[in-house]
Amino acid sequence: MKRLAIPMALLGAGLLVSACGSTDSATHDMSSMSSMSGTPTESPAPATSAAADHNDADVMFAQMMIPHHRQALEMAKLAEERAASSQVKELAKQIEAAQDPEIKTMTGWLESWGVQAPGEDAMPMDHGMPGMMSEEDMKKLEGLKGAAFDKAFLQMMIQHHEGAVSMAKEEVAGGAYEPAKQMAESVISSQSAEISRMKKLLQ
Repeated sequence: MKRLAIPMALLGAGLLVSACGSTDSATHDMSSMSSMSGTPTESPAPATSAAADHNDADVMFAQMMIPHHRQALEMAKLAEERAASSQVKELAKQIEAAQDPEIKTMTGWLESWGVQAPGEDAMPMDHGMPGMMSEEDMKKLEGLKGAAFDKAFLQMMIQHHEGAVSMAKEEVAGGAYEPAKQMAESVISSQSAEISRMKKLLQ
């Protein structure tokens, strides 16, 4: 009976601390008591870091590719009413169909990483981003119609796609987030094919 007095006293002290202290303190005290009594306890699983599955290259890829894609969509929408060639119009629709969902996907990545996605008005014109058209280029394209539009559109979109391919190659080489790397590989493949197609249309 004397041997039971010490654990009971400790238990009473533990309950007193847990009643007066925080939840964390209570958990610690009860864990200590379980250890003393020989009862096995499970250690809490370590918190998973949100940064563990991606790196700065992945963030940069998404932050730059979103406005890059948005400008491609802006150019593609101009083709709906201004292009003369049905092939150019078809190409523009394919660009919209491919890149609009990618914008949504990349925006979701940034949000899940706790990084603010570029806003709709974030359209950095030729600020070191490969393939981006300047504001002057876009105004020029907006002012064209027919065959003149088709030629300018193809020339600009080739340059735009080449910039996207360059950015995608950097992601493949330096990124860590597998879905981003897969998207980059898809950009390289699909836009390289479109570049070849547009060059043939120009000829």
